[in-house]
Amino acid sequence: MPAFRVGVHIVPRKGLLDPQGKAVSDALHTLGFKSVKEVHVGRYIVIEADAGDAGAAAQDVTTMCSKLLANPVTEDFEIEPPVRA
Repeated sequence: MPAFRVGVHIVPRKGLLDPQGKAVSDALHTLGFKSVKEVHVGRYIVIEADAGDAGAAAQDVTTMCSKLLANPVTEDFEIEPPVRA
């Protein structure tokens, strides 16, 4: 069975307080980056897993995110297209 590598971006939901993002945004403004509107600080996870095909790998990682990796109340996640590892 082939192995696939899948990247997952997990970020706080829009509209929820993101203290880390606010701190980074304020620091960037202080450094002169006035064009920055918002910053969201999240996590990036890379999963390598065996799967029959890329679609099965994406489905497995989506289930992992829904059950464990992302808090469905406060976080959104986005999965990158799986690539062969």
